[in-house]
Amino acid sequence: MVQLESIILYCLMQLNNERTIYSIYHLLKGKKSSQTIQDAHLFNLKKYFGIYDFLSRENFDQIIQMLQDQKLIQSCGLQQFRSTSEGELFLIKNPIPIDLNGWEFHQVTARFWARLSLLIQVASNLEYKETNYIPIQKDKDIHLWLKTVLKEMNVSKKDMGGKLYDELIACFAENSELDPSVLVYRLTGFNQIGLTSLQAAQKLKMDIFDYHLHFINILHFMIRKLGQEPELFPLLAHLHRALMQQNDLTQSSQKTWQLLTLGHSLETIAQIRQLKLSTIEDHLVEITLNFKDFSINEYVEPILQKEILHVSKLIASKQLKLIKDQVKQASYFQIRLVLAKYGG
Repeated sequence: MVQLESIILYCLMQLNNERTIYSIYHLLKGKKSSQTIQDAHLFNLKKYFGIYDFLSRENFDQIIQMLQDQKLIQSCGLQQFRSTSEGELFLIKNPIPIDLNGWEFHQVTARFWARLSLLIQVASNLEYKETNYIPIQKDKDIHLWLKTVLKEMNVSKKDMGGKLYDELIACFAENSELDPSVLVYRLTGFNQIGLTSLQAAQKLKMDIFDYHLHFINILHFMIRKLGQEPELFPLLAHLHRALMQQNDLTQSSQKTWQLLTLGHSLETIAQIRQLKLSTIEDHLVEITLNFKDFSINEYVEPILQKEILHVSKLIASKQLKLIKDQVKQASYFQIRLVLAKYGG
């Protein structure tokens, strides 16, 4: 779990003792809470959001203990740790894969993999004119997507497999740091059943946590590449089409956003939705994080915004209480809004 240890060390360095160790756990799990979402933005950790959604609290605690035993981190308060010089050296020697983009892709990664694995299976069996096989994916929506795509692809069934192969080779050639076998061993085709993640990890002599990270890294690379240059990959580009979400707001914040765009005040929205005003304020912080053009001037005077930012930079901290002590006229909500707008 070297890669996971590196990510935790990097997150600790970014957090700079301003959050507990479990803020990292919630980040890696992709917890959709206002605090975790704001932390991901403020401390520039969005790329790691939700990349270890299967990580248990027990596993996380064991890793933290291992890091302490290796003297890579040291305690600096209740549930707080800092990276040691040995930890910084460890991070240099064990760099984190660079194509991870959890914030943008965590909601679509599984669907992208389902599309890719089923497409490859079907193309492989078409190559050998085999029609009697069990689809590797059971989701009916994925089946419907593939039926639509097969009709739209301007390529014969006989040539599909070869063209997909060529596009995959071209795609992976763009990044020499990737090991395609991490992905290829998982693929199912004609008379070939793909390995499970655990089997693939064992075959590659990798820890399951590190294998998972490299697998996700490859998928995120492909999602980005196919989205940016679809013209280079006419067949694979179908995997990306209509894949991305409209925005990353939680469902509850989306409802608040809809009411906000109708001109309702925060107090009115709280009454309409029968929620606490503090909850609606949480939603507004999330909206500010997601929409760069959203103006917070209605909630925080521009002069006060500048003062909050100045103090945050002066004390080199994003801790609300420390900023509040210096800018007493600002509410915690206003400080959070300013940090959400400019602090990241």
